[in-house]
Amino acid sequence: MNTNDLMTAPGDVLAGLPQPLNPNVTHTKNYFAALENFQRTFAFRQGDRVLLLTDPLLDTRVADAVMGLARARGATVRQYMEASSQITEVPEAVKALVAESDFVVSTWFCSIFDPFFIARRARGQRWVKITYFRDLDLLHTPQARFPAELVGDIIRATATRLPADTNFTLKFTDARGSDFSIDYTPEMRSLLLAHNRWRGKMFADEPGCYVHYLPTHGPNLWDRTAHRNDADAPVAMTGTFYPQWAVGFARPFEERIGCRFESDTIVEVTGDGPEAAILREMLVGGRLIELGCGFNPKAPRHTIYPAGSNAPGALHFGIDLARPSDYILRTMPQWEEPPVHMDLVALDSTVSADGKLLIDGGFLCALRDPAVQAAAEKFGNPVELLETAV
Repeated sequence: MNTNDLMTAPGDVLAGLPQPLNPNVTHTKNYFAALENFQRTFAFRQGDRVLLLTDPLLDTRVADAVMGLARARGATVRQYMEASSQITEVPEAVKALVAESDFVVSTWFCSIFDPFFIARRARGQRWVKITYFRDLDLLHTPQARFPAELVGDIIRATATRLPADTNFTLKFTDARGSDFSIDYTPEMRSLLLAHNRWRGKMFADEPGCYVHYLPTHGPNLWDRTAHRNDADAPVAMTGTFYPQWAVGFARPFEERIGCRFESDTIVEVTGDGPEAAILREMLVGGRLIELGCGFNPKAPRHTIYPAGSNAPGALHFGIDLARPSDYILRTMPQWEEPPVHMDLVALDSTVSADGKLLIDGGFLCALRDPAVQAAAEKFGNPVELLETAV
C-alpha cells in the first residue's frame, strides 16, 4: 500500500505519533525537578558571604532567586554591577569585595581566566558562572531539570577515555576534512582532569570549585589549565579545523572554511565566500583558549548562542582574537562576550585519543557506557534520558 491508499476526508489529520501532553499535566513536577538542581548547585551555607557580579542585561529575577536562596540559608549577599558582562579583567574597584567573599556568582566573561579570580579559587572561593542562566524562565526547560548528577556521570565516563600514564594524541576529524590534533602528556592530562567539573562535581560545594549553571558548558577537552594556566607555555597542537558554524552567524556555513593552526594560533583561514572573508579578517592571529564539549543530553543541539551548543558531543573552539572585530560589534553589540572573542562550533566531529573514541560523528560515546546507563536507570528510562533529543 502507498500513501495514495490513505483516503482522508477534508479536515482529517493523520496521527501516527502521540500528541504532546497538556503542559498543565507536567509543569509543576518539571519545575520542582529544575528547582532541585538549582538549589543544589548554589550550595550556600549559613554564614557564607555571597557576591553577585552582574550586568544590566541580566534578568533581575535571576539575581532575586539567587539572593532569596542565599538568605534563606543564612548567607549574606552583595551585588556589584558592571556596565556589561564583556569585561576582560577584574576592575580594581571590585577586588576588595571579591577578596572578602566566600562564594561568587558571576556573568562576567573574565570569570574563568582572570589571574585574580584564579588565585581566589586557589584559596577556596566557590564560584558559579551563569552565562546560561540569564533568564529565570530557563528553569522551565528540559536542560534545567536534567539530573545534574547524571551529567557528572557522563563527564567522568568521558574522562576515562583519555589514556592515563602515557603520552597520547587527541585527534579531531569530520566530514568536511578537519584534521586537527593536540599532543598530551600524563602531566597535562592530570592537570586538566583535576578540575571539579572533570571529576563530575556539578555543585558548588567544595573549596575552589568553578561550575556552570545551567549545566553544562564544558568542561573543556583542552584549555590552559593543562599548562598550569601559563599563557606562554608551548602548546603541541597542529592542523586545520573546518568549523560547521560560529556564534554571530545565523546559519551553518555552506562553504568549507578552514582554520589552520600552528601551535594555539590560527595562521590561515581558507575559503572564497563572504563568510570566509569575515572570519579571515577576524581570526588570523587569534589564539585558542578553550576547546569545549557539551554534556547535557537535553541542551538544544542547534542553539549555539551565546557560546556554543551544550548538547553532548557538540564542540566549541573558543578563540581570543588579536584585535576587536568590527563584525562582532555590528552583529552582536550586546553579546555576553567581548568583541575580542569568537566561538567556532562543530556538531558532527569525531574525536579520538590514540584511536579510542570520545565522540563519533557528533555522538558522545560515554552516553552508552555501562556505568552511565546504570546511573541513568536511577532517574528513569536511560534511552529517553540520554538519547532523546528535545
